[in-house]
Amino acid sequence: MKLLKDILYKVRIEQVVGSTNTAIEKLCFDSREVVPFTAFVATRGTQVDGHAFIGKAIAAGASAVVCEELPEEIKEGVTYVRVASSTEALGILAANFHDQPSRKLKLVGITGTNGKTSTATLLYRLFRSLGYKCGLISTVEVRIGQRTIESTHTTPDAVRLNELMATMLAERVTHCFMEVSSHSVVQERIAGLHFTGGVFTNITHDHLDYHGTFAEYIKAKKRFFDQLPTGAFALVNADDANSAVMLQNTKALKRSYAVRNMADYHARIVENQLTGLHLNIDGNDLYARLVGEFNASNLLAVYATAVLLGETPMNVLTALSDLEPPRGRFQVVRSTGGVIGIVDYAHTPDALKNVLETIDAVCGGHEQVITVVGCGGDRDKAKRPVMARIAAALSGQVVLTSDNPRSEDPMAILEEMRGGIAQGDQGRVWVNADRREAIRQAVGMARPGDVVLLAGKGHEAYQEIKGVKHPFDDVAVLKETLELLHK
Repeated sequence: MKLLKDILYKVRIEQVVGSTNTAIEKLCFDSREVVPFTAFVATRGTQVDGHAFIGKAIAAGASAVVCEELPEEIKEGVTYVRVASSTEALGILAANFHDQPSRKLKLVGITGTNGKTSTATLLYRLFRSLGYKCGLISTVEVRIGQRTIESTHTTPDAVRLNELMATMLAERVTHCFMEVSSHSVVQERIAGLHFTGGVFTNITHDHLDYHGTFAEYIKAKKRFFDQLPTGAFALVNADDANSAVMLQNTKALKRSYAVRNMADYHARIVENQLTGLHLNIDGNDLYARLVGEFNASNLLAVYATAVLLGETPMNVLTALSDLEPPRGRFQVVRSTGGVIGIVDYAHTPDALKNVLETIDAVCGGHEQVITVVGCGGDRDKAKRPVMARIAAALSGQVVLTSDNPRSEDPMAILEEMRGGIAQGDQGRVWVNADRREAIRQAVGMARPGDVVLLAGKGHEAYQEIKGVKHPFDDVAVLKETLELLHK
């Protein structure tokens, strides 16, 4: 149990009605979860305004309400706290309610359009191999030590985040690596968290359906670094033109990494093959099982982060050489008949371009690349024709198919994609809205030595159609189809 006055520490309070000595046993922002002695925070979401549910929360037993606007009816015995921002307050309240767990962990946040999951996952695996008990909060999964919890968002809500970190502390976790999405920054989900460090991987065209403009998207990423405290570190990818912007107002220690440009931490690609990378990092050789320049950048970010956290460079390099790539990130599936399958989460134009250029770089040049790709429904529509154009320009054959159509008509999405394909490439592009059949079609076109790329879904084990998540695993379907058609 906590007292309301204790969990209000550092919240920007504008007005209090009632006593702050009231007891609080639970904190939530969903009125359906309210029980007696709950502090209900009325937040404004993109779909629902929590202020409309204050009455319902009080009827369910809420003893305190935190809101931006006081309701017309003030109930006796309930404390009302009017604040400047309910979403910001929620994060600070959650941190206080759980005794500031992030301050007792070495918490590193990774943000960027591409590479967040790979970098966070590799850091988690690296530090585990170095003997630490670690936590991971990513798009793919949440891990506490060796225990896995299903992930529903890239960055969970503020209450859940602090609950997870409190559990990590109870289970003696020392380091936590988490993805920080642009949505979570704007929605104040990370408010109240204390980061030991922040990592910026890159920024390319994505999420404009939410942010509106690329400038706003950059600003959202930058806010994360603006909020880092003195004593933390801010590590940015100097190969990205926007890296300097991220560091403009940060109070944290500024450091950079790069493969192509000068930086505090530098890597040179010696060899890039389908079996892995040979890198030279700050004068030392690293043989890694990951493939491609984008993974060279991810590995360098992991190396630099580990060194900034106090680890010995040679110990880090030795451990990195044993790490496997995260599931669904340039995951190679081979058939006995000689066809190579690759599954990758590439769901942005830049990520797709990187993967296709990597395939071209590591293969012999005589094989055909057949790409299966789609675009998610209810998401940024501007990237749809761009994704299709890149796939057609860098592949021998392309099958456009459904990703997660969600509430949209799959064929309408595919028509928007097809609109971006150059006239001369139309004859090499097929449309098949059934993803399973599209994969079968692509594999059926392949010959020994050819590469079939399944892009867009990666680790996801479902396909979301009309609000229903149907089981669907690209890796499993690809293995099954290769076995059937290319024994």
